[in-house]
Amino acid sequence: MVNAPPLDLAQEFPEHKAKIHTLKASNAHFGRLFDQYHDVNHEVHRIEQELETVSDTVAEDLKKKRLRLKDELLGILHAA
Repeated sequence: MVNAPPLDLAQEFPEHKAKIHTLKASNAHFGRLFDQYHDVNHEVHRIEQELETVSDTVAEDLKKKRLRLKDELLGILHAA
């Protein structure tokens, strides 16, 4: 059984979809954070789907990084 792909930021925060698009194009810092979030989120999803095997410590560190990135991105969205 194939599970759904991880949600991207616009799917998690549909009320900010237009801001996300605008900030990705106009704010280099936001764009870098967005790309990092996407990469980490994808990696965590692969680990959760058991497509990659890593230690529990690595998995937890990636989840914490994803959360930090999401919080920082959401902070920028709220300030915009």
